[in-house]
Amino acid sequence: MSGEVSKVSKPQLRGLLQSQIKKNLILAIAVASAAAVAQKFLLNDRRKNRYAEFYKSYDIDKSFEQIRSKGLFDSC
Repeated sequence: MSGEVSKVSKPQLRGLLQSQIKKNLILAIAVASAAAVAQKFLLNDRRKNRYAEFYKSYDIDKSFEQIRSKGLFDSC
């Protein structure tokens, strides 16, 4: 009969807040790091590549003449 009954572990009365803070802090750092890496690879690198492709073929003089011919500049 004594083999069937298991002892209930004592509740943690001291240091509970510190242990929970430590666990939550480690979890928060891991999630924030994963989110930062995901944003860099999924969003920022794509955006940089799109800007680089746009400015490879962008002609500012052609754009200026196009806007000027429409009469949008008052001083030119």
